[in-house]
Amino acid sequence: MKKHLMVSVILATILSFASSDARAQTITLEQLMSSPFPSELIASKRGDKVAWVFYSQGKRNIFVAEAPTLAARQLTHHDVEDGQDVTEIVFSPNGNTIAYVRGGNKNQNGEVANPTSDVAGAKQEVWTVDVRSGKMMRIGEGSSPMFSPNSEEVEYLRDGHIWGAPVVGGKERKLFEARGAVNSPEWSPDGSELAFSSARGDHSFIAIYNPRANHLRFLSPTVDRDIAPRWSPEGKRIAFIRLRNINDTFSIDRERLQPWSIQIVDAQSGNGKEIWHSGSNDNDSFFGGFGGNDVWQWVAGDRLLFMSERDDWAHIYSISSAGGALTALTPGDFEVENVAVSPDKSFVIIATNKNDIDRRHLWKVNVAGGAPEQITKGDGIEMYPVVCNNGRTIALLHSTARDPFMPFTISVDGSNMKALAPQALPRDFPSAQLVVPEQVIFKAADGLEIHGQLFKPKNASGKLAAIVFMHGGPMREMLLGWHYRDYYHNSYAMNQYLASRGYMVLSVNYRSGIGYGRAFRLAPHRGARGASEYQDIVAGAKYLQSRDDVDKKRIGLWGGSYGGYLTALGLARNSDIFAAGVDFHGVHDWSVNVAGLRVPTDTAERSRIARESSPIASVDKWRSPVLLIHGDDDRNVEFSQTVNLVRRLRAQNVEFEQIIYPDEIHELLLHGDWLRAYHATADFFDKHLK
Repeated sequence: MKKHLMVSVILATILSFASSDARAQTITLEQLMSSPFPSELIASKRGDKVAWVFYSQGKRNIFVAEAPTLAARQLTHHDVEDGQDVTEIVFSPNGNTIAYVRGGNKNQNGEVANPTSDVAGAKQEVWTVDVRSGKMMRIGEGSSPMFSPNSEEVEYLRDGHIWGAPVVGGKERKLFEARGAVNSPEWSPDGSELAFSSARGDHSFIAIYNPRANHLRFLSPTVDRDIAPRWSPEGKRIAFIRLRNINDTFSIDRERLQPWSIQIVDAQSGNGKEIWHSGSNDNDSFFGGFGGNDVWQWVAGDRLLFMSERDDWAHIYSISSAGGALTALTPGDFEVENVAVSPDKSFVIIATNKNDIDRRHLWKVNVAGGAPEQITKGDGIEMYPVVCNNGRTIALLHSTARDPFMPFTISVDGSNMKALAPQALPRDFPSAQLVVPEQVIFKAADGLEIHGQLFKPKNASGKLAAIVFMHGGPMREMLLGWHYRDYYHNSYAMNQYLASRGYMVLSVNYRSGIGYGRAFRLAPHRGARGASEYQDIVAGAKYLQSRDDVDKKRIGLWGGSYGGYLTALGLARNSDIFAAGVDFHGVHDWSVNVAGLRVPTDTAERSRIARESSPIASVDKWRSPVLLIHGDDDRNVEFSQTVNLVRRLRAQNVEFEQIIYPDEIHELLLHGDWLRAYHATADFFDKHLK
């Protein structure tokens, strides 16, 4: 009798779970991944046109919208999914042409990413497209395109030199020969001279090339690193940033201090002066920003605009070209991520998490100072503003928890928001079926507050399997809605998909990410210095375990890059907590070189700590199954990180599966590769957590 009762209970439980899963599973991954992702939003100099790139199911093309209707139309037609990215789009000064880069950067072997394994190979090339006719033209190999002030020539960088070619097509030429690598070239306002930074290993100079005289001159050269020259509006002065030359060393738990100053020189004589220099505290160190719009430039009132973390948060400041006191434009406990300057240079539009820590909204700030004015608010996320229509309109990218990022316009006063390409979202995109993630805040073992986003399945009942997600970077942050970067736009889609399949998903904004201040981002003992952020992942798992609607024994975790590192660390250290994991191109051993990350391993003690902070140090305790996903042309995390981990997993008889993409890079370039990886992820969790 008891045996029959037990069988009945088990069958009822299985049928109940299957019924719940069937109800929840109404969304396909293909639908969630069908939304075109916008990027590279720009405006023409006159402000009458805006353009952007749409990545749509593997194809990358430029779209444009022109005043007065601002109706979006496709401009380029790269109609084959070949994995070649489209980036660095820029309008010519007259607005009639757009230059752009097609193809990615070269790896250490000089190879451009070629994820389709095309036997003809791949190149990184500069192209132009006529805004009126849509005629596309391949110009030459290179990157960082710019136009001459008369709009007749496009210039670009190749192998450290600057090249040029007619916009209408024709023979390319090297503008000049010079030692060092050309960086940050910028034409003078009248187009007569070209300023640039000449990188020469342990130092760099600011130089000016005069095409008419065919002559180079250097401005105030020193042993330091001079970067980012900016012409003054009248074209007689140049402002640049000087990074003091220091020893390239740092302590086990402290970033090196990078002192810097602002220099202004006469463009003809090269004579000038320092108008400001940083302090000696860690937070005075040179800060380049989070990769948003270019902040460093001249603005109204003969002032200069720049970004700093001198008050422990990423903020913008302005200073008179004559020197004097700084004006803090955005004080407070929040971070500025994007900045767009108005045509008259009198105000800036910023994207920030002011008053809404886990979202982004737009604010208006006067460059001379004063209280910021909020433009957008609510449950949406607004990013990458550009100012157009003589300063009256802002183009931006906008999303919500259910609606993916799309280009919009809005009046500067916050009214009249309109979609630029409403027809771009597929009709069967399941916005209404998505869940709205909840903000959750929990404490790590050391008492630090950690923010997360909780995806609760609709119509779920009983105790659910749960999954912890970690972003990469680590200088990233997940938000309460669709993400503004394509990699995490995909991750958000995957978390929604897992929720639709009945999983409780917790996305954790662990320490060393952005959005919560410099002290949080540069937390002590993080990463190779002691893996202090791992306690935030454990805290997230314990939060899930504390919920009555979560099965404590069915908790998994997944993430990519740095999130892959934390996935592997969780499985290696705590297979008792994490029953399964999916590791996308993660770091597994800090004691060897990791591309793009500064790892303190220059002494035996630091190397020991780095290794102890690595998953391989605890692989003997690894019991839970793992799915490993990696492209073998990864330029961010060496493929050898996964090769070496697999050797150890085999030695420990740990169950693992693998998906290896020949010729793919870190941010998978082919839409089909994302779909395959995510389908495999969902199937893997179904196999081990249900």
